[in-house]
Amino acid sequence: MQQTILAISGKSGLYKLISRGKNNLIVEALDDTHRRMPAFATDRITSLADIAMFTETDDIPLMDVFENLKALEEGKKASVDPKKASSKELQDYFTKVLPEWDRDRVHVSDIKKLVSWYNILIEAGITDFKEEMQPTDGDNIDDRKAQE
Repeated sequence: MQQTILAISGKSGLYKLISRGKNNLIVEALDDTHRRMPAFATDRITSLADIAMFTETDDIPLMDVFENLKALEEGKKASVDPKKASSKELQDYFTKVLPEWDRDRVHVSDIKKLVSWYNILIEAGITDFKEEMQPTDGDNIDDRKAQE
């Protein structure tokens, strides 16, 4: 089953696209509440499939980074707590996940968010990142907003 997992600026957590309306999207939180809510064109909405991480060479799709993290953690939640770990611990941990990450352009806050998102996905039972979250034509929310 192909899913569109979204990050909405200003709202914590991740959301699954449920339906599209004329002026909004209906999304469902991937947390314990599974609450549904509208997301509007004025919200900055990004599909996780459209995000990449900076490296010293090419940008790596976020789904590839999640696959590396899943391999490191053997499909379980991250062994580091993004809320409690120090900056050094997070950077050392991320080096195990993506050794060639760009230390100038990837901030500790980005690593925290990545680990938090990974944990949310694992808890929601989403573990096949390549299959489930491929970008598809028309799913780029930012392009749709530009056309409206």
